[in-house]
Parts: sequence; C-alpha cells; structure tokens
Amino acid sequence: MNKGVIGIILSEDKSQVLLIKRQDVPVWVLPGGGVEKDESSTDAVIREVWEETGLKVKIYRKIAEYSPVNRLASLAETYECIPYEGELQRGSETKAISYFPLDQLPKNFFFLHLEWLQDALKNQTDVIHQPLSHITYWNLFKYFIRHPYWVIRFLITKIIKD
Repeated sequence: MNKGVIGIILSEDKSQVLLIKRQDVPVWVLPGGGVEKDESSTDAVIREVWEETGLKVKIYRKIAEYSPVNRLASLAETYECIPYEGELQRGSETKAISYFPLDQLPKNFFFLHLEWLQDALKNQTDVIHQPLSHITYWNLFKYFIRHPYWVIRFLITKIIKD
C-alpha cells in the first residue's frame, strides 16, 4: 500500500473542522488520500484537499506520522492546512462537504480520523510519531460486524483502485 496523507482544515477561530462524506462509503472523514509515485507527501495532501474540497491550501504544519503495525494499513501523515483560494465544491469521490463544530461532529465520523483530529488539536510543536495500533484484524472484524455494508463497499473500492 502507498503512503497516505490527511489534510486537517480548521476554521480561523479553530472551532470547526472541514469534513467530507465519502461517495463510496457513507462516512465522514478528513480530506486526504494516497501519495502517487514520485510525489512528495506535501504535494499529495495539497492535491487531495483540492480534488476533494475545491480549496487550494498551504501547509501550516506537519502534525503526525502514524506507522503501520500490520498489512492492513500503510504509513499515514497528517498536516494542518490553511485554505487561501477556492470555494467548497464536491469532488468525484465526495458526496458532501461541510464544516462541523468540534463539539458537534457527525455520528458516522471515522473513528481513526477523530483520533487524528484530537492529536492535531493538542497543538504540539514536535511531530507526533505513533503506531497505527487500532488498525488490527480483530478491530476490522468488529467494525465489519457493526457495519458490514460499509466494509464491503470500502474493500471493493480498494480492489478496484489497486
């Protein structure tokens, strides 16, 4: 699997976060995606945010690197981004897009992205380095039991893309 990048976009007063609802699986997530061959992580997050939100952003800071503990995941990096141009518009992989107050996040906000958002809100000056310890076969099985349709749609999408 390729490295993944996530762009965290907060409102100016840091009270809201920009989320997208995926087209393939009806969950809210932070904008992001995979790093293409010969592309830097920063270029990838700028591209992914633009493709999914219509916003041109600059990187404010790198927040974290999350390393995989098994074959279910790949290295993921999160960046705080600041929009400087564009208007919110859905991309081909985006069903909906909206800013949400931090104390009123949607129920179907992907749990891992919630943890990454919480890390971003700590405002640490050093880059966080942590393992992706929640991405395990057991947790995937439990998630599948609760949301079989979502997991099957996600896996089919991954197979088609790869």
